[in-house]
Amino acid sequence: MADLTHLDEKKRPKMVDVGVKEESQRVAVASGMIKMSREAYEAVINQTTKKGAVLHTAVIAAIMGAKKTPDLIPMCHPLLLTSINCDVEELPELPGFRLTLTCKLRGKTGVEMEALTGVSIGLLTIYDMVKAIDKSMEIKDIRLESKSGGKSGDFVRKG
Repeated sequence: MADLTHLDEKKRPKMVDVGVKEESQRVAVASGMIKMSREAYEAVINQTTKKGAVLHTAVIAAIMGAKKTPDLIPMCHPLLLTSINCDVEELPELPGFRLTLTCKLRGKTGVEMEALTGVSIGLLTIYDMVKAIDKSMEIKDIRLESKSGGKSGDFVRKG
């Protein structure tokens, strides 16, 4: 098994030293879905929820979540993100929404955790704003879709 990079020689937690790594352009894309009742879905689409514009708020929350990742995940480095883009796809057949977040930077460490955290916070925001209508909503399939840059190379999810 490979050595875990977040443990020192005495098996204590540590933050990885990225100071010696080469900078590269790094991009990560993550996505996730929220499934809800037809009534909740229609309220979001028609903007009739009591808490306001759900999807716009979720996009802002997703961006903020990506920016706050090192405050939430102990071993994440603070990063100077150069771009965060959030897309929301309506899924009437579910019913629900898919949120996709793309994070970019030029740096010494990847942005996968920022993309995944942003997606999670965006979906949790939808849940929070709609829970008065449907407490049985399901947040699901939060996953890394792709990443590029860095020593480990590119990754693209198949299927």
